[in-house]
Amino acid sequence: MSTAVPEPSASPRPKPSIADVARVAGVSAQTVSRVSTGADNVRPATRDRVLAAMDQLGYSPNHAARALRSGSFGTIGMIAHRLARTGESRTVEAVVEAARAEGYTVSLVDVQSPSSDEVTEAAARLSHQSIDGLVIIRAETATPTNLALPPRLPVVVSDSRFAGHHPAVGADQVTGTHLAVQHLLDLGHRTVHHLAGPVSSAPAEIRVETWREHLTGAGRPVPAPLRGDWSARSGYDQGRRIAESALREGITAVFTANDEMAAGLIRALSEAGLRVPQDVSVVGFDDIPLAEFLWPPLTTVQQDFHLIGRQLMDLLLRQIRDREVLADQRIVVPTRLIGRGSTAAPRASGS
Repeated sequence: MSTAVPEPSASPRPKPSIADVARVAGVSAQTVSRVSTGADNVRPATRDRVLAAMDQLGYSPNHAARALRSGSFGTIGMIAHRLARTGESRTVEAVVEAARAEGYTVSLVDVQSPSSDEVTEAAARLSHQSIDGLVIIRAETATPTNLALPPRLPVVVSDSRFAGHHPAVGADQVTGTHLAVQHLLDLGHRTVHHLAGPVSSAPAEIRVETWREHLTGAGRPVPAPLRGDWSARSGYDQGRRIAESALREGITAVFTANDEMAAGLIRALSEAGLRVPQDVSVVGFDDIPLAEFLWPPLTTVQQDFHLIGRQLMDLLLRQIRDREVLADQRIVVPTRLIGRGSTAAPRASGS
C-alpha cells in the first residue's frame, strides 16, 4: 500500500512593498511615503499614479494610505488633564458625542500635568496614530508660544488663551461670574465671599479676577478668597473655615467656583448649625446634574458643555474637510444663572 506524498505547497508570494509601488508608479519611495501620509506637496496627478499602482499590485497600505481613498482616517485625537474634574470630563464627553455623530472615533491621551512639554509630547504621539485633527482640552500652563504642535495638523483648543494661534472654544466665564455675584448683591448681601479653584487653573483665575473686579466696581468690600482643588472634600474643608468666620464675622453669601465644592461647603455649614440660604447663601458654577438634587437645590451658573463639544468639533471639521484657516476664530459659549433654593436675602441681623 503506497501513501501519497503531498506536494510541497508553493511558498506565499511576498507582499508588495513601498519600493514596488514606487517602481510601478515611476516615482521615488519618498514620494509614495508622502502620498501615504497625506502630505500636501504632491501633485494630484502623481498622487493618482501612486494610488493606481497600489491597486494594481494589491498593495496593502497602512492605515494612513487606506485613508486616502476616503479622505479621512475617521479618528481625532484629544488631550485632556485630570478627567476627574467636572469641566474636563463633561467637555470630553461632549466632544466624543459630537465626534460620534459625525462618524469619528476619538483617541484620548490624559496627560499627568498640563505643561507645554507633556502636551507637546502627547500631540506628537497622537499624530503618529493617524488622526485627522486634534482637540486640546484646557492646556492650562502651556501657552501658544511654548506649545509645539505638528505642522499642518488641524487643531482646536478649549481654552480662550489660544485664540489667534489656534481656533478656540470656551464658556463665557466672565459673564457667568458677573451674574453670580450680582445675583447675591441684588438680594441685599453687603459683599460676596469666594471659594476659588486652584491657582493652576485658567478658568479658576478668570472667576477670581472677575469676582474681585465686580465687587470693586460696586464699591463693596473684597474679602480674601479661599482656595479649593475643585473636589467636594476641599469645599467641605474650606467650608468649615467659612462656617467659623460666618459665625464670628457675619458672612452671608459665598460664590463657589464649582458645584462640587459648593456641595462640600453646604454640608460644612449645616454641621456648624448654619442654614442655607437663611444664614448663608451659596452659588455654584457648572450646573452639574446633581446640583438640582442637593438640599437645598443649588443656585448655579450653567455651562453648556454639549454646545462646547459641538462647536469644538465644528471648528475641527471645517479645517479637516474644508481646509479652512481658522487661527483667529474664537467662539464664546454663553453661560446663564440657574436660580434655585440655595440663595435668599440676608436676615435683618446679617451684615
